[in-house]
Formats: sequence, structure tokens, C-alpha cells
Amino acid sequence: MERRTLQPMLTLKKPLKPYYSEVEAAHYLCISLEALHEILDEHVFNSEHPRPAALELTHPELLLLSVWAVPDHSNNLLAMPSRR
Repeated sequence: MERRTLQPMLTLKKPLKPYYSEVEAAHYLCISLEALHEILDEHVFNSEHPRPAALELTHPELLLLSVWAVPDHSNNLLAMPSRR
């Protein structure tokens, strides 16, 4: 997977726009479109719920994807226990 340094757009500040195309998301995450699809297929979609042909992503979704796009950062996260 190709990885580059994240753009400063991915902050908790007010987003630049409400929705981002897959191409825009990959650009802001500094990864290829193929790498974005790999991340989505690994962490979001599965065989029962396959990835749609085209997606629009929100700023909070990009923030979450940015964690998965940089594996070193994922090691700083803790899984939250179930509320049940």
C-alpha cells in the first residue's frame, strides 16, 4: 500500500466541505485509490455488505480512515468494551 504524509486538512476543525469523493478522500489521506479500497474492504465492508461502486465520505469518516491509513497510529488506540 502506498503511503505518504497526511494533509493538514485532517483535523478536528470545521471541515472544508460536507462530502468527499473517493478520489478526494484518497488524496487527503495521501494514499492511492486502491489503498483506500483495501482499507475500506478490510475495516468497513465484508461479503455480506460489500463496498458500493461509488462512495461519498464525510469528514469524521476521513478522520477514522486516517487512523487506518497510518498503521503506526493504530497502535495507540484501545478497543472500547461492549456496553452489553
